[in-house]
Amino acid sequence: MQAEGTFEVNLQPLDSYIQGGGGITLSRMSIDKTFYGDLEGTSQGEMLSVLTDVQGSAGYVAIEQVSGALQGKFGTFALQHFGIMDRGESRLILEVVPESGSGELSSLAGTMTIDQSDGKHNYTFSYSLE
Repeated sequence: MQAEGTFEVNLQPLDSYIQGGGGITLSRMSIDKTFYGDLEGTSQGEMLSVLTDVQGSAGYVAIEQVSGALQGKFGTFALQHFGIMDRGESRLILEVVPESGSGELSSLAGTMTIDQSDGKHNYTFSYSLE
């Protein structure tokens, strides 16, 4: 099955216990999102990121817990992010953490893609429910 829509995101810096060095900057941020479309709900999570001194090269990992309705089915689930930029070429993986679903989403599995264009964040969520 597939779900599509938009989301708004608010990232806020958090205190980091890790110090960067050797040409990198490490940061930690909170994530708050509101989803619209086939997924109606909110999420909260945290992100760790690293910026290098090479333009367009960076990485991040994040975990967020989503709460709401996916095409009319209510529950929660966790999304795990893995993002890499290598001199401007990017790769992003967002996947539902296995066995993280609850309620009507308890058997949820899937992957999400994000497209940012025209100042909007769009998602496409390919998923299955047993």
